[in-house]
Amino acid sequence: MAVARWDERYAAREYVWDVAPNRFVERYLAGFTPGHAIDLAAGEGRNAVWLARQGWGVTAVDFSRVGLDKARRLAVEHGVDERVELVTADALTYEPPGPVELVVIAYLQVPAAQQRVILEHAAAWLRPGGTLFVVAHDRSNVERGHGGPSDPDVCYDIDATVEALPGLRIVSAEVVGRDVETDEGLRRAFDTLLMAQRPLA
Repeated sequence: MAVARWDERYAAREYVWDVAPNRFVERYLAGFTPGHAIDLAAGEGRNAVWLARQGWGVTAVDFSRVGLDKARRLAVEHGVDERVELVTADALTYEPPGPVELVVIAYLQVPAAQQRVILEHAAAWLRPGGTLFVVAHDRSNVERGHGGPSDPDVCYDIDATVEALPGLRIVSAEVVGRDVETDEGLRRAFDTLLMAQRPLA
């Protein structure tokens, strides 16, 4: 069962991932006017905590309670626990109580059919003017990149991601490379990166 696997992975006291925010989340979302954000599949909370430090109120959603326990710890360590609400829920079925200004989906690697459902839901949660930000392992990374899933069906495709969001204005949609430090030196990984906004009118 996927939840049990992730609970086991997060069970160690040390953080599985870097506690700094994802580089693209930080680069693209710095300077946004804070409101309320949803960090979907938040894991150990690195992006949620960073957003909270920028003044956002954040709902961090993940199906792993163990991961969210570490997100709580990280939020306390940074003094933003009052800004971060932790919700144990599946990304496919979660529904927020109301619309939000920002939804972040970072490396939620699920089969393509589930990706579309999640993207459609996330788009529907946005207030007018709200932003959806997606970063994930790109399908091209399987053949020519470093790390990430070996199954192309759980990787993202720019065209399919855009097609799942017909009601949003696409601000940017591209495959981006990032350097990864390994024992053999720097390697290159490739991600889908998309930013889209719900029109004001």
